[in-house]
Amino acid sequence: MADEFRTAHDTMGEMQIPIDALWGASTQRAVENFPVSGQPVPLEVVHAHAMLKWAAATANEESGVVTTEVADGIRRAADEVIAGDLDAHFPVDVFQTGSGTSTNMNVNEVVANRAKQLLGEDLSSNVVHPNDHVNASQSSNDTFPTSVHVAVARVAKSDLIPALQHLATALRDKADEWSGVVKSGRTHLMDATPVTLGQEFGGYARQVELGIARVEKALDSVYELALGGTAVGTGLNCPPGFVDRVIELMAERTELPFREAEDHFEAQGARDALVEVSGALKTIAVSLIKIANDVRWMASGPRTGLYEIQLPEIQPGSSIMPGKVNPVIPESVRQVAAQVIGNDAAVTVGGLSGELELNVMIPVMARNVIESERLLASVSRVFVDKCLAGTEATDQGPEFVERSLMQVTALVPEIGYERSAALAKKAHKEGKTLREVAVEDGVAEETLDRVLDYMRMTEGGVL
Repeated sequence: MADEFRTAHDTMGEMQIPIDALWGASTQRAVENFPVSGQPVPLEVVHAHAMLKWAAATANEESGVVTTEVADGIRRAADEVIAGDLDAHFPVDVFQTGSGTSTNMNVNEVVANRAKQLLGEDLSSNVVHPNDHVNASQSSNDTFPTSVHVAVARVAKSDLIPALQHLATALRDKADEWSGVVKSGRTHLMDATPVTLGQEFGGYARQVELGIARVEKALDSVYELALGGTAVGTGLNCPPGFVDRVIELMAERTELPFREAEDHFEAQGARDALVEVSGALKTIAVSLIKIANDVRWMASGPRTGLYEIQLPEIQPGSSIMPGKVNPVIPESVRQVAAQVIGNDAAVTVGGLSGELELNVMIPVMARNVIESERLLASVSRVFVDKCLAGTEATDQGPEFVERSLMQVTALVPEIGYERSAALAKKAHKEGKTLREVAVEDGVAEETLDRVLDYMRMTEGGVL
């Protein structure tokens, strides 16, 4: 058993560390203190944090805070973390100290210990120290929120926005494809004047496009970084030029427009930017529920529902009813949306829980925002690739238009509201078409030919 562990120490004393683990005593304490969910801090945050340490090593080297040898070791180790090569060495539960100090120390210790190895030193050596070197000029209180912002922005730009653009394009393509498919509009789930299937899908495309714009707008706040405030926002122990250099390097590496926060007390005491971006994600979730639910309604049937569109058949729908096929992808979309809405509630509580100079709900806020980004990105692509791409219009929509009575609305300018209402009620009661009862009531055939033009009705104006 003695060979399975090594001894490490921090300011509180010695700890036994698994022999193959690169972390140190502070990380081990966090592992033992927070056996809560089994979910570590999102790796996107860990990788962003390592990127900050990579940039900080250069800034500290240039200002003489660390030697070139130490800086080089830190950079090389941080690069391995950024590449995902050391993911197994970040075990700290997300439900930990609310400032993210445990994860900051986890990264500090792993980077320090790996740097020692790369420099040919034993792990017991202090040639690279997690606090004095890797964490030089920094505090958990300004670095962890910085890394969270970087991670959220990177996931949004690399995963979420491209996936939403994929969805918006697919919806816009369907809008064009079905621009000539007339169907009955519905308000309150009841028959209404005609629309085209393309118009409906154009509306869905616009919802997603506006969602993208909302995320882009929210990201402008996320691009502000707390780095430089150190412990409480005053910048104690942060040398001149450090922040500018670190942010410059991180902006270059990520190709994102990060900048120093205008006010470090806001940047550390509040997490409003995360609340804002989470709100944008919630709005997208609400949009997706609307879109997915409409698709379910329009695909309902095939014999006793609307059945205006046919979804691709991708799996059996029932273990007891042979031949049944269900709208499983839209159902998945709605479940994701429900989770995102729930995540936003937790982010909101986290945001309002900042006290004085620090918010101490950052890890759970980071977890929820990044999970929401990931889920929305994944399910948007699934929605397109497994459902929308193979969806086809049926003849049911155009046939329903012929049976609908709400085209009587176009007769109102010709014969008045009350006479039009009477014709609609009579047609429904007698099981006749609107044209039949209108002719019986003396409406001229040429008027009906002109007015009861269903496609023309979808274009608005007076017929």
